Amino acid sequence: MMIKITPDLYASKQQRFANYLIDLIINLLLFYGIFFGIIYLSYIFLEDTTSIDLFIYELDNVNPILDRIITAIIMALLYFTFETLLKGRTIGKYATKTKVVLEDGTSPKPIDYLKRSFSRMIPFEALSFLGSEGRGWHDTISNTYVVDVKAFELRLKSESELEQLGKPQF
Repeated sequence: MMIKITPDLYASKQQRFANYLIDLIINLLLFYGIFFGIIYLSYIFLEDTTSIDLFIYELDNVNPILDRIITAIIMALLYFTFETLLKGRTIGKYATKTKVVLEDGTSPKPIDYLKRSFSRMIPFEALSFLGSEGRGWHDTISNTYVVDVKAFELRLKSESELEQLGKPQF
């Protein structure tokens, strides 16, 4: 069933901020866990760790701008993966009971999640939430909305009940 997403269904700024913090912590733990896990396993199983040592040295001395670009790409890919696999949700969105939908209330397609994820790389994008509507650039660029699940499901239920009015009940 399709409904029009209105501001009363939007996730609050507090929910959005909590989403950001929770997802940031989860993504960083996941990234560093995998990264250090690979390094650790390399030292255990490889006889010659010269290439790993050189890689770590190079990482320690990487250009700060390149570091930020690589980190942003990795974070965007993590957001994309979570939102795609969890159908519009991340761990943070599960915790705050919010989800991503399109303007008609349907689930976004993977391309929409990809746009959302890579739009987060725009400098100062986090400040875009300071507006009165509370939608960030990654929402507007991808034409998506983050809604409160409880309010959204209540609206879906009431719209469904309205549709059933006047129809014969067998």
